[in-house]
Amino acid sequence: MPRNPGVTDEAIIRMYKSGMPYKEMVARVGISDRAIRNVIYKHGVKMNREQSSGRPRKHKVNENFFKTWSHEMAWILGLFITDGCINQSISSVSLTQKNQTILRQVARYMGADYILSKKYKTRTTATLVINSKEIKNDLAKLGVLPNKSLSVQFPELPNEFLPSFIRGVVDGDGWVQKKGYVMNITTASFSFAEGLLLVFQTWKLRSEITEEITQSGNPVFRVWVKGKLYLPRLADIIYNDEIEHYESYKENYLRLHSKAYNQIIKE
Repeated sequence: MPRNPGVTDEAIIRMYKSGMPYKEMVARVGISDRAIRNVIYKHGVKMNREQSSGRPRKHKVNENFFKTWSHEMAWILGLFITDGCINQSISSVSLTQKNQTILRQVARYMGADYILSKKYKTRTTATLVINSKEIKNDLAKLGVLPNKSLSVQFPELPNEFLPSFIRGVVDGDGWVQKKGYVMNITTASFSFAEGLLLVFQTWKLRSEITEEITQSGNPVFRVWVKGKLYLPRLADIIYNDEIEHYESYKENYLRLHSKAYNQIIKE
């Protein structure tokens, strides 16, 4: 059985050390499990007990987390819809964030081991990895699928958890101007953009959708909230006390004109 082109010994060792089971390594590498073991032996890599017995390494996680709605679940769903990745070939999901405080909070809420993917040339941002078929299946039921960026739908969820979900979306893909006059969320899915716009309009925020064409010729959609009196209102709605607070520059920018907003409310 010939090895797949471009697969080096170093790549095989990385897969092995990540805890990938032999069955999945065989499919990726193109050689038998015995040949994979020979590579591991040749380089003097310490054998993992779970892989030597043919079982995938098991990491702790609350596999019922996405089965019951809560503010924490809705927030994390918003993060996964924007910054999450669903592995198509194995039972693994991951979440990428510059702010590791968010990743640690996600792991704590989900009862998951804090396992970060190794950094590569093409991925230098911290990525939380969760190995669970149940979590992957439950996210799929909620609309978070592999290659979701173009087709993700706005999920159906109870109204009481909608602010927490939008908070996750903003924490994930939101951009807030430093002066606090505009905020936008970028998505390649027009259906998801329409769902966001409807929510913002329901909350009586000044909002709109704009479309841009990328260098590759594909459309992307930006959902905007504009106006120094509307951004603090958005912050009041989504950054509530239901979810533990952490230092967020996005929240700080949204609240930049809170004094003027509060004065208008009093009048």
